[in-house]
Amino acid sequence: MSPNGMAAYGMYSRHAALTEIVCSLNQAGFENQDICMVMSPAHPVAEVVRDARIVHEQREQASVGARLIGWCSELGAVVIPSVGFFIRSQAFFRALMREQNFPGLCGGSKTLAGLGFSEGEAKRLNHQLSDIGVMVYIACPESSKADRAIDVLRRAGAREAASLEPALAAGAAA
Repeated sequence: MSPNGMAAYGMYSRHAALTEIVCSLNQAGFENQDICMVMSPAHPVAEVVRDARIVHEQREQASVGARLIGWCSELGAVVIPSVGFFIRSQAFFRALMREQNFPGLCGGSKTLAGLGFSEGEAKRLNHQLSDIGVMVYIACPESSKADRAIDVLRRAGAREAASLEPALAAGAAA
């Protein structure tokens, strides 16, 4: 994702105000293209995205879905296993779409492994995501920026916030 593979992430519940988290990250100097979200298929945003594929008789519902999809497509990537994805960033595209040889992983765990998480961490975090959660992942060019991202994520209510070691995250940039 970034030149030396640094990244930070935060785990949130379904009630997290995602637009506020992204706004806080933007104010701290992080660009939308460096932000990726991985959501549970049971997350309310996933429901809106899933329902957006259905023609709505009510314009208001269709408008909400269109605005949400527009917002998702402004980020580096948004991945909702078994529902869909939006990928704007070439770095995230390469990390998430490359041939992944993770025989012990499936679904969201493969997505997390593609971002640079070890097999064990990918399984652990995917289990947390299945509890209707969301992960906010930020590609960072240096460790000081990763530390700043972790601070922003924690202040925004992350249940867990940490960084990925360059050796682990380097696989995501390959």
